[in-house]
This record gives sequence, C-alpha cells and structure tokens, in this order.
Amino acid sequence: MARTDDDVALAAALDPLILALDIGSTATRGGVYDASGRPVHGLQHKVPHAFTVAPDGTSVIDPDQVTAEVQQVLDAVAGDTRLGTRIAGVAMDTFAASLIAVDAGGRALTPCLTYADSRSAGAVTRLRAELDEHAVQQRTGTRLHTSYHAPRLRWLATARPDAVAGAAAWWSLGEYVLARLVGEPLAGTSTVAWTGLLDRRTGEFDAELLAAAGAGAAQFSPPRDMSDPAHPAAPARWPALARAAWFPVITDGFASNIGSGATDATVLTAATATSGALRVLLDGPADPLPFGLWNYRVDAGRTLLGGAINDVGRAVSWAQATLRLSPELAEILTAPPGEATPLVLPYLTGERAPGWVGGARAVFGGVSAATDADALFRGIVEGVAMTYARVADELHPAAPRVVEVAAAGRVSNDQPEWLQVLADVLGRPVTHVTRRRATQRGTALLALDVLAPGVPRAPRATGATYEPRPAHAEYYADRRARFAEVYDALVRERASGTPGPQ
Repeated sequence: MARTDDDVALAAALDPLILALDIGSTATRGGVYDASGRPVHGLQHKVPHAFTVAPDGTSVIDPDQVTAEVQQVLDAVAGDTRLGTRIAGVAMDTFAASLIAVDAGGRALTPCLTYADSRSAGAVTRLRAELDEHAVQQRTGTRLHTSYHAPRLRWLATARPDAVAGAAAWWSLGEYVLARLVGEPLAGTSTVAWTGLLDRRTGEFDAELLAAAGAGAAQFSPPRDMSDPAHPAAPARWPALARAAWFPVITDGFASNIGSGATDATVLTAATATSGALRVLLDGPADPLPFGLWNYRVDAGRTLLGGAINDVGRAVSWAQATLRLSPELAEILTAPPGEATPLVLPYLTGERAPGWVGGARAVFGGVSAATDADALFRGIVEGVAMTYARVADELHPAAPRVVEVAAAGRVSNDQPEWLQVLADVLGRPVTHVTRRRATQRGTALLALDVLAPGVPRAPRATGATYEPRPAHAEYYADRRARFAEVYDALVRERASGTPGPQ
C-alpha cells in the first residue's frame, strides 16, 4: 500500500490508538488512527457493498451481510499482531436513518431500510393530515418524510404486520452490528435523533410521534453521547481490542463535519458522497428552525443544522454508466456554461431538503436531438449544485456566522473541477478538503476527544479554494429561477396526479 501525505507508520504513531469504522452507502471501511488523528499506514481496509433497490422505492441492505463486512474489516486491521493492545477505543459511524425490526433475541425480522427507501410515501401523506408538521419539526428538528421512522413504522404495520407484531426493538444498522459484536446495541445521540423521534431540546422521545407510529419508547435504545463509551468483554477473535472501549454508534453526517474541520458555526460542510448535505454545527438548537431544514441533537450541548440531498455521487455514477461517458470528465466540468445545457432536476431516489418530496423523480428539460452525452452530464452536475443552493438559501438566516464552505467526499476528490460549478451556483468560495475518509476520521476524532483530549490534532488537508466567477452569475441566477419553476410544477404533479413538465 502506497504511503499518503498524512499517514504515519505504526512505530511512530502516538498512543492511544483508535479503530474507526465507517459504514457508508457503497462500502464498509475501517482503519486505525493515532492520537493526533493521523491514519496509521497499512491499517486500513474496505469491503464494497450496494443497496438493493427497486422501482417501488425499495432501498435496503442485509444487516447480517454488513455485520460480516465489519468482521472482515476487523480481521484485516485488528488482526495485525504488531498492534499488541495499543487500541484504546473502537468507534463507528453509519449512514443515517436506518431501521431494522429485531425480535427479543436480537435477530433481524426485516432487512435494513436505508435513508433512500421511499415506500412509506403514502404514510407520510396520512401523517401530514393527522399532525401539525410545523409543530413536529420544531420539537424534533425533522419533517414528516420517508427517511424517518414514524411513517416507516406506520407503513410497516400494513406491509409487514408479522414483523411489527414480533418486533421487540427497532434498531439502526450500527446498533445491530454492535449487538452482534459485543452484545450491546449502543446508540449515539445523533443516531437516535436521525430517527425523527427525538426532541432536539430535551433529548427525550416525542410522545405524539411515538403514538402516531404505534411504537413505545422502550422499543428504542436510549441515546448516549460519545462521552459515555461501554467496556464490554473483548471479543476473543480480536486480541488487539482487549483493552478497547466501545463507543455508541453515530451518524455519518455528524462525523463528516468533524472530519472536515467544520467544528463550529463558522464552517459550512458540503458533503459530496453517494448522497450529500450542507451542515453546520451549532451550540444548542436553531430557533426558529427553517421549515426546509433539519436540526438534529448530536450530544448534550450541540445540534447539527442542515439539509440532505439523496443523489450526488449516485447521480454522477448513474450518468457515467448510463451515458457511457469517458473517465476523463474535467473538460466537461471546466467548460463555460451554455444555454444548450439541459435543465435537470436530479431526483433519482426522491428529494429531501428543502422540499421533502419523497416521491419526486428526475426531470430533464430542454433535451433535443442535438443534445449529446456531455451536455446531459453537465446538466446533471449543474442540477446537483442547484439542489445544494436551495438548501443554502434556507440555511443562511439560521446560521449567519458562516464564513467558509468546506467540500469533502468522494465526488469532490474524484472530480474536484465540479467544485467550480458549485462555487458559481452558490455565489461563494468553496474550499476542497482533500483528506480522504473524512467521515471515518471524524469518528476517530470524536473518540479521541474522550480518550486523548490533550493531544494536538493533525490539521485537515485542503486543496484549492474555488472562487465564484462574476461572469457566470447571471447565467446561474436564470438557471436557478427556471429550476424553481420546474420544481414547483413537479410538486404540483406529485400532489394532484396530473402530468407535470416533460
């Protein structure tokens, strides 16, 4: 394995060491970090996977498959005999808003529903008719949407009554994995908040939503901050973990902010992985909370404000495969914008923030016989950037202290030229955080805050800062206005069932 600019040899690594696990949309990853937050050379491993999807909105993954992947990662990383017992902690993040029904023995009764599963769209409509969604959002920080547990549980009551009847508990994917590994489904505060059921001010479960979902608070793990790790008996399979504390599982969004250096209200993170988000970390809740955003409680004193975007890397990968693009995309991304570029609403798996139209699907406008694959791709990338801009517009009044946008994730690392499009659309500079596995590193840093609070951390690695180009401001302002018009028509179509824009 080739050395990277910021990793460290095991012999030179500062104790204590942390083993960080990151379960994302496309892979399970893990690696060892030293007390300064540097990855330890040669002690990283990745196991790819994919969600099972279907046209009806299905998006699931087998939790036992993911557990086996984590075990593979631990075998590859913690199996290194040179480690001795230097690993002081194991911390894990997963993609957010996962849901598994488990029986009294902790066995899965359902696949793991991912954040992109939209089969509960009908339940969302019914809940919006029954509840005051504005009031729900101000309490929990979340809208009524297919990404959250209340509509999913309502839908499962009809779709899988056997599973609901047999469910002793409702776990996230990370809780399931930890229960399999160490016997305890340790749920971090952020993981529980992403269910959409947790009061963002009090940290208690919301009684009205639980009743609407037909669930009880006892069916969910209590939220635990990272400051409260467990010390279960070490699995004999991994002697290197004999002294390790096991931290409650957190969400990838929280970890991504920390790993990107966005640790206060002045830095806005643009996450650019399979899905994406704009997020800023606040002291306390955002009051009032803009209706298009979420505000999750992540620990006793902080919340995360922002909005999520389902299709970022997913949209890029879909375009590359479907349009059979060449691997070299920089020329398309650096070309000046042009009116012949199709207007694209890139909702391949539905929309989250700011409109929360879970049943939305992609729209391609202005496509003619003269439109080629490169133009379609450019339209998709511009559409993705405009989804970020819609979130940024809502976020600004609630987070006026932001002075920097930090972009991190696979898409930005693979295609950094796209950040110029993002800067032009946002109308503000965007700094590329070049460190790979920023989410995994953030998980390690949060554990190190507990186990090694006095050790200075290695600085984040950054590349270019992309300044918005004034010459393109008018073009993108017009594009954003047209995007909004087509979006409004799409929403009317979903609400009425009448044909929308073609």
